Amino acid sequence: MFLHPNCNNLYYIINLKQIDMSKVTVIGATGFVGPKVVKELADRGYEVQAIARNVEKVETSEKVTATSVDVNDIDALAKVLEGSDAVISAFNPGWTNPNIYDDYLKGARNIEKAIEKSGISRYIVIGGAGSLYNQDNVQLVDTPEFPANIKPGATAARDYLEDIKKNTVLDWTFFSPAIEMHQGTSGERKGNYRTGLENPVLNEEGRSILSAEDVAVALVDELEQNKFVKKRFTAAY
Repeated sequence: MFLHPNCNNLYYIINLKQIDMSKVTVIGATGFVGPKVVKELADRGYEVQAIARNVEKVETSEKVTATSVDVNDIDALAKVLEGSDAVISAFNPGWTNPNIYDDYLKGARNIEKAIEKSGISRYIVIGGAGSLYNQDNVQLVDTPEFPANIKPGATAARDYLEDIKKNTVLDWTFFSPAIEMHQGTSGERKGNYRTGLENPVLNEEGRSILSAEDVAVALVDELEQNKFVKKRFTAAY
């Protein structure tokens, strides 16, 4: 909030969030990160539309409503998105999905098309850490030590980053989580983090760590602050 002087030198309190953003749709609201994003938004006073395959898993409240829609049905998704001020996507067709590469790219591209069709301009998408570059300027997903079991999905997210860079219509932001962002590093919201662009953010031990709760903090901060519009960024402690 800030104080704005008028011509009579009186002051009015203006809430920027109420002016600029009030309703946000979260796609993939029942995955690992999605519920944390929904909670962070609701805790900050936003109206949240949570999109999920299984709406019974969504914890609804006065601030949170649940909607089920096929992300590959562009017309239906666009209709559902109408009325929202922004979209945050945590879409993932499932790490154990044998067709994850194709399904991820198809879903991500269709979500992007639906957002454009809905008339929404602000879009934040959660990708992966695999597209970040190491000290040798090699993307992590292309290094020999990258885990084979998640490589297809990570490669899809890397390739989608190149797709969305070409989008001149949306005010998009692509977020790459810390390398160590999983159940073992999550469970606590610290509310602080450091950001970077193309390289992992490392701590004094050379590790890139962030909880899923603080991923949500970083995403909602970006929604409010717009520091990385039409850019990729990453965050870690």
